[in-house]
Amino acid sequence: MKFLDQKTIFITGGTGTFGNALIDRLKGVNTKIVVFSRDEKKQHDMLVTRMHENIEYIIGDVRNKNKLIRCLRGIDFVFHAAALKHVPTGEKFPEEVIDTDILGAKNVIEAAEECRVKKIVNLSTDKAVAPINAYGMSKALAEKLIYAHKGNTVCVNLRYGNVLGSRGSVLPLFLNQIKNNLPLTITNPNMTRFLLPLKHAVDLALKCLKDSKDGDLFVIKSPACKIGTLVEALELHFKKKFKKKIIGIRPGEKIHEMLLTAEEVFRASEIEENKIKFVRVPRLEANIKDYFFTGEGYEMPEPFTSANTVQYDSEKTLNLIKEAGLL
Repeated sequence: MKFLDQKTIFITGGTGTFGNALIDRLKGVNTKIVVFSRDEKKQHDMLVTRMHENIEYIIGDVRNKNKLIRCLRGIDFVFHAAALKHVPTGEKFPEEVIDTDILGAKNVIEAAEECRVKKIVNLSTDKAVAPINAYGMSKALAEKLIYAHKGNTVCVNLRYGNVLGSRGSVLPLFLNQIKNNLPLTITNPNMTRFLLPLKHAVDLALKCLKDSKDGDLFVIKSPACKIGTLVEALELHFKKKFKKKIIGIRPGEKIHEMLLTAEEVFRASEIEENKIKFVRVPRLEANIKDYFFTGEGYEMPEPFTSANTVQYDSEKTLNLIKEAGLL
């Protein structure tokens, strides 16, 4: 962590799952952290539980570019985590998603450039790949803003799938339903989702901050499981069968998520560090040539999805949930 010594990190949406985990990860490191969010309650809760001298809390919204400019002076690095992330909410109020996820990202980039910030790491999502919902489309455009930026501030994207236990994900919902003796509401038991422990997401974020070049995309290659398998894992843990209610796929949801397109898979270089597999995809600076040509014809590589990654059974899924400290 020497590269962070006496540096300042600014986290938009810093009261969320990622911000809390990053603060815990950097405890004891000589780094100042600025938590920027519009959630006063969560900031108060963080202040009470994390009374470190190296943390500053600022109430603000990424929709307000002037506020960002005032707050980013003297900042070295930015993790841009602020977003409206709930898929059903985005389907009902896409105009709000545009204002926060697209125009907010634009504000962060422009304010960071004006304030001479060294690097922005934009936290993105599997839903930005071949998007079918407003949230995914907004994050895809935010990624494009990062790629297109030309200036002194290095801009990179970090894309990952479902973080175990994160706000709005299915695991906390199931655990709450179990606690209240309610049926588990299942969209589709064959739906697959990536399984990413929060610790791995934070480790990759720091790796990305340290080693990425302008325009890079970093992606962690997570395993996955079926929603039905996740239910079986919980039944294995609690040693009982739960009542289930199939509710169908909600507006904007996919059966399988995608983390890399076929074009990105071709250009990606795979790296393994501390048993974590991830890929780096450099910015495309010129026209795409016939890179699918094999000599005998054209061969399209497969995209990387939650259906063709390593699939965990109920026992492995349960072990991963326990390792993440969620049970």
